[in-house]
Amino acid sequence: MNQNYYAIIMAGGIGSRFWPISRTSHPKQFIDILGTGKTLIQNTYERFLKVCPKENIYIVTNDNYTQLVKEQLPDMADNQILTEPVMRNTAPCVAYGCFKIETLNPNAAIVVAPSDHLILDENAFISAIEKSLKTASENNCLITLGIKPSRPDTGYGYIQYTEETLNEEFHKVKTFTEKPTLELAKTFIQSGDFLWNAGIFVWSASAIVDAFNEHLPEMHEIFAEARSVYNTHEERAFVHKVYQRCINISIDYGIMEKAPNVYVLPSEFGWSDLGTWASIYQLAEKDYVGNAVIPADKVIMYDSSNCMVNVPSDKLVILQGLHDYIVVESNNSLLICPRDQEQNVKQVVADVKNKFGTKYI
Repeated sequence: MNQNYYAIIMAGGIGSRFWPISRTSHPKQFIDILGTGKTLIQNTYERFLKVCPKENIYIVTNDNYTQLVKEQLPDMADNQILTEPVMRNTAPCVAYGCFKIETLNPNAAIVVAPSDHLILDENAFISAIEKSLKTASENNCLITLGIKPSRPDTGYGYIQYTEETLNEEFHKVKTFTEKPTLELAKTFIQSGDFLWNAGIFVWSASAIVDAFNEHLPEMHEIFAEARSVYNTHEERAFVHKVYQRCINISIDYGIMEKAPNVYVLPSEFGWSDLGTWASIYQLAEKDYVGNAVIPADKVIMYDSSNCMVNVPSDKLVILQGLHDYIVVESNNSLLICPRDQEQNVKQVVADVKNKFGTKYI
């Protein structure tokens, strides 16, 4: 296994679209949301154990989730858990991990990935990551993985690429587009040169540090300033102090959309970002009338179809006459809403917070 290969797993989000199962105190990456017996972050960590040495895997998470990470990933040493004092989007989180690794090993090649995505074809995924790490080690480039789209989905960002290639497989990126309208998404699919943005990145430590210097110089200065304390006892206190100075910006917007040396690897490995209950429903096992029930032990359904049900395993639940609904109960909260209105869940969470404070959030 290549000692210069590293992985950074981003695990700081709160997953509000999966309320009430996902809470601020216990978000979706720490939940076995698919009923597989392992949480999403555990699956992600085990996947990267096949790519790089376990001591080369880092988790970047909110300070409040440190104990959850330790409980679910007991093999992680304290210096592999990088904590953020505040949420500042993905650019500061990536900068922290990459600057720390670059200080430790200037020859590092790094994969950065979310902690809460689903990968069905693990072998294809590992092959794509290893190929990307090798290419990133040999070239001054920033690589992103693009998923070949199967439908005009409006929930994903899109990457347009050109015919210009690196190593014949990595295409030069032309444009990034955030979640488009359905009409635009259909146009993208028909054109054949667009991919879904999976939010998985690969680069050499030197290439990403240079990119921060070029496109986010103030952030570069903040994390370069910490070079003397990385991998020491002073690291946490120092980083927590300077983190407050970081602007709230994504790595996509801050660097990937601006850098001239961005390439995409068109990939197929059974990917889903598990962003909504609809994505869980799509993947879950269903009965003959389309009901997906997790867990199914004590749920009885009459004259009901195409429902997504997730309730506590010790609760008897009877549903009658429900079609195309989401029924979720957790933490003394019950959500029942039509499947086609699940985009309102974020607003529901905001309303609950306004009315009852953080008790149910």
